[in-house]
Amino acid sequence: MVVSVVLALLGFGITPSTAATTATISVSTAIGRQDGSTATVEGYVVGQPTATSTVVRSNFPNDYALALADSAAQTSTSAMLYVQIPSAFRASYGLQTNPGRLGQKITVTGTLAAYFSHPGLKNATAFGGGGSDDPGPDPGDYYAGAEGKTGPALKSALHTIISSQTKLTYDQVWNALKDTDQDPANSNNVIEIYSGRSISKSTNGGDPDDWNREHVWAKSHGDFGTATGPGTDIHHLRPEDVSVNGVRGNLDFDNGGSAVAQCTGCTADSDSFAPRPAVRGDVARMIFYMAVRYDGGDGFADLEPNNSVNNGSAPYIGKLSVLKAWAAADPPDAFEQRRNEVIYTTYQHNRNPFIDHPEWITSIWP
Repeated sequence: MVVSVVLALLGFGITPSTAATTATISVSTAIGRQDGSTATVEGYVVGQPTATSTVVRSNFPNDYALALADSAAQTSTSAMLYVQIPSAFRASYGLQTNPGRLGQKITVTGTLAAYFSHPGLKNATAFGGGGSDDPGPDPGDYYAGAEGKTGPALKSALHTIISSQTKLTYDQVWNALKDTDQDPANSNNVIEIYSGRSISKSTNGGDPDDWNREHVWAKSHGDFGTATGPGTDIHHLRPEDVSVNGVRGNLDFDNGGSAVAQCTGCTADSDSFAPRPAVRGDVARMIFYMAVRYDGGDGFADLEPNNSVNNGSAPYIGKLSVLKAWAAADPPDAFEQRRNEVIYTTYQHNRNPFIDHPEWITSIWP
């Protein structure tokens, strides 16, 4: 204080910093603070607002807006903040161009003011987050019954949780896959699981170079076919090229083999198949989901991964050690997380726990 006074007397002005630090606030706080102030809001992208009480989660009409919520599973528009996206940020954060943003946690800095006659944020000056190191969507208390459990007890608890679901018919799977597997770069296309090829949604069918409904857990392993239940569960049904699907057939999963035509990075031999490296973890997590969801108690076989190949029609699929390694090497990405979220909120209303909690794989299969 004395030094300041002396300096002032000598003509040296002391000017305090005028740089304000904007604290990050939650969506619920932002909704209650619609006063025209500037704030940085953190939340999960849950869709695109198109009217005061309407937020769409697919078939996004443009890149002009998004909705944020404190939970990625939020479906009530009253708990959402509508964010206007300025033109400078649309290429990176608009949902028509970037549907994979759905379910990601981001931050937005702007003015807290109504948008679509709804609590909102306008005149945004900064967007952030949504990178590869983001945590996955927060499903709230969905897994409360599994907390603190390990091993068989965890598997049993997860089975109970994810068995509460809406079941689709085999015909309904077509349209569901057009949504769950939509190409983030082209909303008219889907991404084939093994090949990674982007192909028009309208070319589904059985002709060469069409895409069809691949059962990642081969439907002959347990002989469930296309029956409503394991045969129509879109947590493991994916678009794939008819020819590549034919090569995979009912082979188990393992490393090695020769290159597969029309499927860069895929290999196959007489008893096993390996998809491209970018989705090997996805495949493993689908297999582990099926093993937990279908345990023999609902009229279908008890599905289990094992450390074998050539499992034939037995309700097993391998190779467990390889699948665990694939899951560890290829953790869930934004595409897989969005897919899990869309299945949960729009179609089956259950989740793949190994996308939300990859660490549970080694707890159940040490």
